[in-house]
Amino acid sequence: MKTPRKILIRAVNWIGDAVMTLPALEAVKRLHPEASITVLARPWAAEIYRNHPAVDEILIYENTGRHNGLAGKLRLARLLRRSRFDTALLFQNAFDAAMIAFLAGIPERVGYNRDARRLLLTRAVDLRAGHKLKDGTRLRHHVDYYLDLVEGWTGIDPRIGHETVMRMHLTDAERAWADTFIANSGLGGASIIGINPGATFGSSKRWFPERFAEAADRLAENAGAGVIIFGGPQEVSIAGEIAGRMTNKPVVAAGRTTLRELVALIERCDLFITNDSGPMHIAAALDRPVVALFGSTSPEATGPYCRNHRIVRPAGTDCAPCFKRKCHKAGTPVCMEEISVEMAVDAAMELMKSPPPLGKGGGGGGSNRS
Repeated sequence: MKTPRKILIRAVNWIGDAVMTLPALEAVKRLHPEASITVLARPWAAEIYRNHPAVDEILIYENTGRHNGLAGKLRLARLLRRSRFDTALLFQNAFDAAMIAFLAGIPERVGYNRDARRLLLTRAVDLRAGHKLKDGTRLRHHVDYYLDLVEGWTGIDPRIGHETVMRMHLTDAERAWADTFIANSGLGGASIIGINPGATFGSSKRWFPERFAEAADRLAENAGAGVIIFGGPQEVSIAGEIAGRMTNKPVVAAGRTTLRELVALIERCDLFITNDSGPMHIAAALDRPVVALFGSTSPEATGPYCRNHRIVRPAGTDCAPCFKRKCHKAGTPVCMEEISVEMAVDAAMELMKSPPPLGKGGGGGGSNRS
């Protein structure tokens, strides 16, 4: 393998997945410190890579705008060709990602051997057995999925001699914005419990508003803490429902922040209670204590990759994880029905009483998972 000078990384499309690529991104920079790294990402995922020291440039893939359709793909390929990248590392699995790199004439094109794109790749990396479903459970975490791709490209396991850590990087201005938001919300000086009731994948991943409200009230009273309810524009309604059910008036941030502002606010949380979601992974990358509620998905594959967390999952549901967007057994997710308020509160109380394990680094999530 020639030493690359200009590397294009095709980012994944989901926010949580983008966060889980960060250790692999850092590994690429560590293995090729002299190379310039450009990330090609959809607009929402691009914000995850903003201010990251391993990233030299971010290009926006406007797949619903100027890069839509075949003409748009050719336009993007011409742009990439002018940049003279010598290597494309495709974190995204889609055929589209390989086709654009091929059309751009990038000499080395590395990606997983899937989605019928082997002929478009110069190095097609085979999936390890642990990344395939076995009895409904993935045996390896998605963080390792992306690190394994780097290993398949370089022949070097990037985990050897280096702790695997997710890190997000905020600017002083972003932290100052969070300080102002919190002060103006009347939470200055208080401990903060973050509540994240959303999950983009589907309703099967979402715990219930009334249970979030009760758990938040109990924890706020016990810890003397304030509560912030997080979410994007699509979670405004559910955030309002939770707030309306609570005795302790929370601050509703859902729909009021950009993604970078959401990251800055999550960094200020002393506890974060969440479904399996993008904000869960952001909290893990910020090394926040996380209580993660899992039903239809697998914490072995997508659990919070950080040193201080608790997983709450149903014990008696034989169909979980099913990886379905909606419960195929009932109108409401059977697995989430089995997660009681007591289970979530007990996990949160245990987490708040337990100091983080030593020797797991700081400023980002560590590698142990439970």
